[in-house]
Amino acid sequence: MVLMAAVACALLALGLLPSIGGDPYTRQTLDLSGSADRGSRLFLINCAGCHGIAGQGLVGPSLHGVTQRKNDRQLVQQVVSGRTPPMPRFQPDPQAMADLIAHLHALA
Repeated sequence: MVLMAAVACALLALGLLPSIGGDPYTRQTLDLSGSADRGSRLFLINCAGCHGIAGQGLVGPSLHGVTQRKNDRQLVQQVVSGRTPPMPRFQPDPQAMADLIAHLHALA
């Protein structure tokens, strides 16, 4: 009985550890320093059509103050997952995502 409980705890821990540490893409992105200038260019090309040139919102919501509502890990996951339709999934390389996050901080 004790052995079964120990095995169940080990399996549970192994299943939870990846989610606690986050996925490799998110970890790599958050380890980088982003450039708000490069992020602004990326935003204009990929995001402004829905969120507005200044992030004021159009089809998509305003992104002003978004960094006060969501932490950087949540922002990366939102962009990558496209969790809220009609937002598409978008996964640039980690440096570009770090740049985009830096731009979102500048919108605050």
